[in-house]
Amino acid sequence: MGDRDAKNVLFDLFAQVGKAMGSGKRLELLDLLAQGERTVDGLARAADLGVTTASAHLQTLKRAHLVATRREGTKIYYRLAGDDVAALYAAMRTVAGAHLAQVRDARAAYLGPDTDQVTREELLERVGCGQATVIDVRPKEEYDAGHIPGALSIPVEELADRLAELPLDQEVVAYCRGAYCVLAHDAVRLLTAHGRPARRLADGMLEWRLADLPVAG
Repeated sequence: MGDRDAKNVLFDLFAQVGKAMGSGKRLELLDLLAQGERTVDGLARAADLGVTTASAHLQTLKRAHLVATRREGTKIYYRLAGDDVAALYAAMRTVAGAHLAQVRDARAAYLGPDTDQVTREELLERVGCGQATVIDVRPKEEYDAGHIPGALSIPVEELADRLAELPLDQEVVAYCRGAYCVLAHDAVRLLTAHGRPARRLADGMLEWRLADLPVAG
């Protein structure tokens, strides 16, 4: 039999990861960092946090070794400590969606009415046949950090003014950060309101990376 005290220490170490992830805002920061590295200021703006609060959350994640940093001049850049952290975050969402009934209602309240979607496999097939134009509707800095090869960067807030850049004879497929990202839904609603055939990728960049599909950038 193993030593009880040693076992307690081991399981307490496992719990450090769970405690670090036990905050909706920290999970949102992980969601943002799954798109690419960001500064504290950038993360604070994206997550609607004060810089001091964002920094405190990031330090909690760093103590659990879920994120890492690098310095460039006076700026500190944060990134996920590894792909396994992104996979853990994605698995947590999956488990919550499967076992917490409230997630479905919360998702609907946040994302709004559902929009037509395509799977990753369908997207690759349609692009390969020249039947679809893919647009990345995330902020430009996230697109620059890595995107689906061939995708056009059209942040959702610019889409209405850039419709002329999209071909009239192809379906448009929009994607954003992941399965719980509202940007692609908003893009599809805007495009269909303007009479353009459009669907969204069923998930997003997080799942694309975890599936080990090609990433440009």
